[in-house]
Amino acid sequence: MPIYSYKGLDRTGKEVKNTINVESIVAAKQRVKSLGIMLIDIQEQKAQGTSGGPSLLQLRGSVPVEDLAMMTRQLATLIKAKIQIVEALSALVDQVENPNLRLVLSDLKQKVNEGASLAKSLQDHPKIFNSIYVNMVEAGEASGTLEIVLLRLADFTESQVKLKSKIRGAMTYPMIMGIFGFVMMNVIFIFVIPKIAKIFISMKKELPLITEICIWISNFLISYWWAVIAGIVGTAYMVNKYIHTKKGESQWHALQLRLPILGLMIKMINVSRFCSTLGTLMNSGVPILTALTIVKNLIPNVHMKDAVEKARISVSEGASIAAPLIQSGYFPAMVTHMIKLGERSGELEPMLKIISENYEDQVQSKISGLTSVLEPIMMICLGAAIGFIVFAVVIPMMNMNSLR
Repeated sequence: MPIYSYKGLDRTGKEVKNTINVESIVAAKQRVKSLGIMLIDIQEQKAQGTSGGPSLLQLRGSVPVEDLAMMTRQLATLIKAKIQIVEALSALVDQVENPNLRLVLSDLKQKVNEGASLAKSLQDHPKIFNSIYVNMVEAGEASGTLEIVLLRLADFTESQVKLKSKIRGAMTYPMIMGIFGFVMMNVIFIFVIPKIAKIFISMKKELPLITEICIWISNFLISYWWAVIAGIVGTAYMVNKYIHTKKGESQWHALQLRLPILGLMIKMINVSRFCSTLGTLMNSGVPILTALTIVKNLIPNVHMKDAVEKARISVSEGASIAAPLIQSGYFPAMVTHMIKLGERSGELEPMLKIISENYEDQVQSKISGLTSVLEPIMMICLGAAIGFIVFAVVIPMMNMNSLR
């Protein structure tokens, strides 16, 4: 069933833009008219990018993860209610609010209706449905437990969204404080200090060292502001280019793991992601070698990724997962010990779930602790910078008063 995008005016004269899923252009116009909207323009959204609407290829990757998680949960509920996949997808097309996701769902429904499996249809949208999603759906279809797999997928996706949101929220305040402090200091040095410096220089008296430093910084920023900007941009570009090389990336990721507070948190986030993803995939019936390959590609740190790859090779040779993880030194002893116990007892999936839940709680606690540590540090740094300027201005003024 095609999707039509339309533009019109409602009863108050306000412009309305939306999409509808109907059988034909005639039915689309009738539906819009029944909504009390005066139609201005209507066109079909083509799946292959032909004339008449946005290309499906252009819309890939523009679906928020929150919308994807909600859609997955709704699809699981419909399938659990014994509704056929095609009918469930058709119902979702009418329910979802995101127009891009609606277009993708319409394309999935068409392919499934033509005989393709859901997992195969999902592979045509890699920017929306990643390898975890596709492999879990494929395992669910093969085992006849698609609704259970989809519910696990929804839980997994929502937990990842919550973690990212928590990290983003923890870093927002320090970033705002840093940007505000940087802008404020530049305004003071460029606009305020020069006016005060004129007064001090006109006295023709020897100035304290702190004041001379402050005036020098002000003069440098005024005369060579372009060099400062070029230096910052150039340094950022060169550093970014270097860390995207193999050697630079290895050194940068090693440095990240050695940082006092952030290093521990990075390890914990990667361990939590490793355990939760591997446990979810194995619980859904994905073969362990395939699951380890997927997990490896989800871990951003190259050193921890290399440890997972060695674990995959170890498993392919009939050996243990835990041994390469222990040798790497990046996975905590408690984690590797519990994985070893899970392998011996044949209860690896439940053990991974316990580890991931434990580490998710620890990560959230560490993020909250990091926020409480960064806030006073930012305040102290900002206060020190302001104190430097205040002393640079106050000391010569005190000398002036003593001379009088």
